[in-house]
Amino acid sequence: MDIPFEQGMLSPGAADMRPEPPNSLDLNDTHPQRIKLTAPNINLSLDQSEGSVLSDDNLDSPDEIDINVDELDTPDEADSFEYTGHENPAANKDSGQESESIPEYTTEEEREDNRLWRTVVIGEQEQRIDMKVIEPYRRVISHGGYYGDGLNAIIVFAACFLPDSSRADYHYVMENLFLYVISTLELMVAEDYMIVYLNGATPRRKMPGLGWMKKCYQMIDRRLRKNLKSFIIVHPSWFIRTLLAVTRPFISSKFSSKIKYVSSLSELSGLIPMDCVQIPESIIKYDEEKSHKRSVRTSCLYNDPELSSMEKDLDLKLKEKP
Repeated sequence: MDIPFEQGMLSPGAADMRPEPPNSLDLNDTHPQRIKLTAPNINLSLDQSEGSVLSDDNLDSPDEIDINVDELDTPDEADSFEYTGHENPAANKDSGQESESIPEYTTEEEREDNRLWRTVVIGEQEQRIDMKVIEPYRRVISHGGYYGDGLNAIIVFAACFLPDSSRADYHYVMENLFLYVISTLELMVAEDYMIVYLNGATPRRKMPGLGWMKKCYQMIDRRLRKNLKSFIIVHPSWFIRTLLAVTRPFISSKFSSKIKYVSSLSELSGLIPMDCVQIPESIIKYDEEKSHKRSVRTSCLYNDPELSSMEKDLDLKLKEKP
């Protein structure tokens, strides 16, 4: 039977118009039919009767369980995940959206961090000192050698190295500095000792407050208070004299009797050996200026004929009085 050309064969134009078969599945427009899964009847009893999961048939041949794969429930659109494709790392790099990596904490950084904090025991309590914040003020306390026989230490406290009270974190700095001074004092002192308090060249804004000095006295170990033989204040100002007078009610009379005032470095050298005592340059300059003013004042006093001998004697007594 002859088939007409129009029915048996496609014309060249019709062949070109025929759509090409798809080379991928259309996941967005396809809506597969949901098929419900019918669970097989399984006996969950613990005996080995027929149909039980412990029966010999199930234990020997697990592959014989009759499950109809065609009846499995396929996921619908609600269960499907949105496909975003694989991300190109090079594209992210070019777009400036690089993922931030977590910085590694090296061993050297860990050692450095440990050096920034010091753990000490004061009054049977463990305390931590922020060594970084007090780094500029560690010169406030130093070892000045020894005096007399044995291990009688000289502890030098230079008030000119204290922080300025205008700092926003002043109380935090002073709290850590207090712990540093107390812990350092315990390390330096073995037996009897004396404290040389250098008060010269210290502006009022750097002077420690009453509460700070009171706390220092109360936190000092009983052994340290007992072994303190002398508390020498060099270049005492009116403020420091008044401050110590106010603190007398909460300090013992024995401690008050140990306080001595020294008006110059030359006078201090007559009391203790100065070989190992480190005097800051600002205090040396302050002492020279005071000595010069004192000599000028004394010279003017004796060269003035209008001053009577009684006035001269009174002025000399005032200068000698501590």
